[in-house]
Amino acid sequence: MSSSSSSLSISGLLRRPEAGAFLGLLGVLIFFVIFGSMEFLKPSGAASWLNVAASLGIIALPIGLLMIAGELDISIGAMIPAGSMTVAILSGHYGLPIWVGILGALSFGVIIGLINGYLVIRTAVPSLIVTLGTLFAVQGIVLGLSVIITGTTSVALTAAPWAKFIFGQFVGGTFQVIIFWWLAITAVYIFVVHFTRYGNWIFAMGGDKISARNAGIPTEKLTITLFVLSSTSAAFVGMCQAILFNSAQVSAGMTFIFNSIISVVVGGVLLTGGFGSIVGIFFGTLTFAVVNQGIYFTTFDRNWSSLIIGIMLLLAVLMNNTFRRMALSYAPKKK
Repeated sequence: MSSSSSSLSISGLLRRPEAGAFLGLLGVLIFFVIFGSMEFLKPSGAASWLNVAASLGIIALPIGLLMIAGELDISIGAMIPAGSMTVAILSGHYGLPIWVGILGALSFGVIIGLINGYLVIRTAVPSLIVTLGTLFAVQGIVLGLSVIITGTTSVALTAAPWAKFIFGQFVGGTFQVIIFWWLAITAVYIFVVHFTRYGNWIFAMGGDKISARNAGIPTEKLTITLFVLSSTSAAFVGMCQAILFNSAQVSAGMTFIFNSIISVVVGGVLLTGGFGSIVGIFFGTLTFAVVNQGIYFTTFDRNWSSLIIGIMLLLAVLMNNTFRRMALSYAPKKK
């Protein structure tokens, strides 16, 4: 291979949205191995951050696509406990078959997604404001109905063995089965976004939605679909948590709003839309989970953990931006 071809190859790699995310992940892994211990990479240690990454990753993927398309959904903070409480109330409190509770949780996610998508395309209100409204609305519905129906904000759930096996078991005693869901869902997203026309449509919407619509792209249907994916994914994660831990609470889920956005940004997705990748979001989610859990494998004072996490995530984002600027300004030397 010639020098020019090699340079072009390097430039091509640097232009990839996931390049900085991968190097950021590699950097934090090395950091915690040096300042922590090898226990961090052993199965018991890896399970701590993989379990966090799986639940977060399933939500971060559709959030990332929404951001690429120029939209945002923060109602996921309410949809996680909504999914948990729906399956717990239906199959725990009322004793209905677990499949009824699962269907109810996912259906609730679809309904909220349709509402979000419809309001965004039918009004001039930004998606941030629309989903902020549904965030508080769903919170109120879940809290109010839970207290009216069960008299409490926490509901026990004993799922059938098949549901525990598929949605809520510990594989090997430490790894949550949702990890395998995350990997499978990521593979599906990679295929759809990077190997079908739908991915091109999403990127086109993020670049210029009006031009995309004029080019014949069904922007309204696609926008609604992305919001449905987002809210349903959050409900799915909440449902899995309820089945795994045999209970549901109305208070869980708010941290997922910021954590998912951070993961997506660390993964190389631009806040302005039109740029990013599924692989990058995957690496970004792993990076966040590693930083979030890795602090417990070091001798650092836990009182400084938030500061350390914030600095490391900021460095990861800056690395992403640096590599992107280097790639865009790179020009191979002519002989």
